[in-house]
Amino acid sequence: MHTTRTRAWLHRDRLVDWLGGVWRWLALALGMALAVYFLLDGNVPNASLVAVILALLVIGAALTASEPYAIALIAIPGLFVTQRVGLGGGDLSVSDVALAAAFGTALLLGKRPYDPALRALLWLNLFYQFTTVFTVIVNPSATNTIEWFHAWLLISGALIAGWALGRVGLARAALLTMVVVTLVIALGTYGTALLSFARGDFSPVYPAWPFSMHKNFAGSVLGFGALIVFVNPGWLRLPKGWSRIAFVFLVGAVVLTQSRQAIIGFAVALMIVVLRRAVTGHIVLTILLAIPAAWLIVQTVIEQIDSQNQFNSYYQRLDWLREVYALWKLSPVFGHGLRYWYSHAWANFQPPQAEVEMLASTGVVGLIGFVVMWIGVIIVLWRVDPRFGTLALAVVISRIVAAQFDLFWVAAQVSIPFVIAGICLGAMARDKEPIQVDSDRPLRSRRRRESATTPNA
Repeated sequence: MHTTRTRAWLHRDRLVDWLGGVWRWLALALGMALAVYFLLDGNVPNASLVAVILALLVIGAALTASEPYAIALIAIPGLFVTQRVGLGGGDLSVSDVALAAAFGTALLLGKRPYDPALRALLWLNLFYQFTTVFTVIVNPSATNTIEWFHAWLLISGALIAGWALGRVGLARAALLTMVVVTLVIALGTYGTALLSFARGDFSPVYPAWPFSMHKNFAGSVLGFGALIVFVNPGWLRLPKGWSRIAFVFLVGAVVLTQSRQAIIGFAVALMIVVLRRAVTGHIVLTILLAIPAAWLIVQTVIEQIDSQNQFNSYYQRLDWLREVYALWKLSPVFGHGLRYWYSHAWANFQPPQAEVEMLASTGVVGLIGFVVMWIGVIIVLWRVDPRFGTLALAVVISRIVAAQFDLFWVAAQVSIPFVIAGICLGAMARDKEPIQVDSDRPLRSRRRRESATTPNA
C-alpha cells in the first residue's frame, strides 16, 4: 500500500511539473508572438503567421542550451504549412523556412560520419543537381538560380535534417509529431466535409482548418501519416490498437479529398509495404482498400471525359501537355530553366507531370539526372534493413508515383518524404552504434538485441 501511494505521489509531482513547464512555454510563446507581431506592424503578408514562426524559432534557440536539436524538432510541424510568408521580400513558404531552420541545426550540430546509405542518397541528388546546373547557365536569372538551391534543400537538406533527428534518438518524437499533425489535418478534413455535405455538395474536399489547403496537398500528407502508422516499425513503439484506429481515420480523410494522385501514390506504397512483409492478412486488407480506390478514380475520370467540359482537370491536363511538348521542342537539350512558368510569355503554368516538367525545365540532360536519381534512391532504400527502410521506401515511392499524375516540385510534398527517410536512416545508424560500459569495452546496445528478436517491419 505504501509503495502504491508513493508511486501515486511521484506521478502527481511529475504531472504538476510537466503542466507547469507547458504553461510557462505557452505563455512565453504567446508573449513572443505578440511582441514580434507588433514589431512587424502588419507590413508583411501573413504577419500573424510570421510572428508565430519567429516566436517558435526564438523559443527553439532558447531551448538549444538543454536540447541541441530543439529547433529541428520544433520545425517538424512547420513542414506541413504551405502558406507564404514575406520575409526579406521573398516568396517563401512556412515549409521552406522550417526546413531551412532544421537543416541549419543539423548541419551545425549533427553527428558524423553519415551512414553509407545516406551518403549514397546525397551523391545521387548531387548528380541530379549537376545535370540541372546547365539550364541555370543557359537560362540565367535570379529565379532559376534560387530554385536550383531550393531543389537541393528539398531533398538533400531534408535528408540531413531527418538524419540528425534520428541519429540522436529523436526519431520517435519526430515521427509521432508528424502523425499528430496529420491527424489534426484529417480532423479539419472531416469538419470541412461535414459542412459541405450539409449543403448537398459532395465534391472533393479542400480542408479549411487548421489552415486552407489544396485537396492534392492534403491528400498527400494524409497519406504520409497513414503510411507511418501502417508500417509502425518496432522502434516507433506505437500501440497496435491505436495505430489501427489512426490508420482508418487518416485513410478516410484521404478518400474525402478525392485527390486521385494522392490515392494512387498511397495505394502503390501500401502494396510495396505488404509485399515486403508478405503477411496474408495485410494483402487482403490492401486489396479491399485498392478496389474502391480504383473504382473512385476510374469513375471520376469517366465522368470528366463524358462531361465534354473542356475546362475540367482531364481536358486541361491534355491541353497543358500539348503546350509543354511544343515548348520543349524549342530547347530540347537544356530546357527553359527552373520555374520558367513564372516569366514565360505563354507557357505560364507548371507542367502537371514530373518527367514532362523536367524535360521542359532542364531538357533531356536534366531528365536523365532525374531518372537516375530516383532509380538510385529506390534501389538504396530497398537494400536498407527493412526495420528502417520499409517506411522510408514507402513514403518516397508514394511521392514519385503521385507525381506521375500531378506536380512534382511542390515544397512540402517533396521535403516531408525525404525528412522521413532521413529519420529512418538516422535511427538505423543509432541502432548500430556500440555503447560503452564501465569496462570501456564496446557492446551492442540493448535496443539492438531487442529489435533483432522482433519480426522485420
